[in-house]
Amino acid sequence: MMHVTETTGRLDLATAIAGALLVLMAIAWPLRAAHAVLEVDITRGNLKPIPIAIPTFNGDSLNDQKLGNDIAGVVIADLERSGLFKLVDPAAYIERITNLSQAPRFGDWRTIKAEALLVGRITHEASGRLKAEFRLWDIFAGRQLAGQQFFTNSRNWRRVGHLIADAVYERLTGEKGYFDTRIVFVDETGPKNARVKRLAIMDQDGHNVRMLTNGQALVLTPRFSPSSQEVTYLSYEDGRPRVYLLNIDTGQREIVGDFPNMSFAPRFSPSGQQIIMSLQEGGNANIYKMDLRTRRTTRLTNSPAIDTAPSFSPDGRRIVFESDRTGNQQLFVMNADGSGQKRVSFGEGRYSTPVWSPRGDLIAFTKKLGPNFLIGVMRPDGSGERILTEGFHNEGPTWSPNGRVLMFFRESPGETGGARLYTIDLTGYNERPVATPSFGSDPAWSPLIN
Repeated sequence: MMHVTETTGRLDLATAIAGALLVLMAIAWPLRAAHAVLEVDITRGNLKPIPIAIPTFNGDSLNDQKLGNDIAGVVIADLERSGLFKLVDPAAYIERITNLSQAPRFGDWRTIKAEALLVGRITHEASGRLKAEFRLWDIFAGRQLAGQQFFTNSRNWRRVGHLIADAVYERLTGEKGYFDTRIVFVDETGPKNARVKRLAIMDQDGHNVRMLTNGQALVLTPRFSPSSQEVTYLSYEDGRPRVYLLNIDTGQREIVGDFPNMSFAPRFSPSGQQIIMSLQEGGNANIYKMDLRTRRTTRLTNSPAIDTAPSFSPDGRRIVFESDRTGNQQLFVMNADGSGQKRVSFGEGRYSTPVWSPRGDLIAFTKKLGPNFLIGVMRPDGSGERILTEGFHNEGPTWSPNGRVLMFFRESPGETGGARLYTIDLTGYNERPVATPSFGSDPAWSPLIN
């Protein structure tokens, strides 16, 4: 739940975080239309990251100082992982920030070649609530770009760090951040020929891992709903494949349907009112749409081939899917009612697991070419195909909510090998591993947490 009120020169924003109230109050947030001297071009990719200085956040007590150091560490890790920012070595800092209300000595920060400066302070109120505040400064222009205050329970300190990183990212790039998000994935343990697969969830940086299923039944291909509170997944309980709908906050679960011939777990429509899936019949498979309110299914394709892995466009008007109707796996786009089916991939190799970007401008895919599996993107009409990364077995791309980063999993060969999670941005130059407790596969990225 979120409550927003506006007053002159001030914004008050309240939202619940794990049962605690989080309040954001803008101190001096300029409109995006106001052109900043400092900005990052993330459309083409910034191969030279912007130097940003982030001193340890201040605090009144030793406990506050430690927490300030931890929160600053989360912000630094988020921003550096994006590939667009580089931390200026703290050993080079000349000025020691002690008062957030005063402007920094910009000359001192220009001397060490910092282009942006983020300063913060952590305190606790008499009620025990955590208060975190920050200010972001443009060193070139000598002016404040952003400032906010957060009030929440201390156990939410990692989320405060992600929210601050999102605010910095948005102010300096003009794009929404993606750090205050979660990943649902399949946690894999045990020997390779007898893997135990459990549904798990974590923050996008690999922290706060929580198991959602106990591993007694095989789980596959989890998918987030647009609300980020529910996921669908395919589970083989009692040896029967069923699609489940799970509320990740309450743990409440319901069966969507019995689909013994399903090839992939379904994906949600942008409205969250429908799911789309592939059902096998004999030697072929077709795409179906189900209304979650009425449980009525509608068949969308009818071909003597295997049509599978459907994904909605963000406006819900079109669907991308893979099909071998031309002899090998290729990507096709159709209208949401099944009309206008058109092939869009024409390159070498076999295309699979297409996923439409939240921005609507690109479709991500897996491509099998020779011995390697590639992760790439193309425009919805098939033009502009670009390969971002390749490896022994890459698969299952999923988009960050701002459509600038992909997460996927990569299998390593051999008896001791297994799947690991990675991220890659649209430049293709910033590939990063994502730590999980054991092997991990089938990631799905949530929308921004409300």
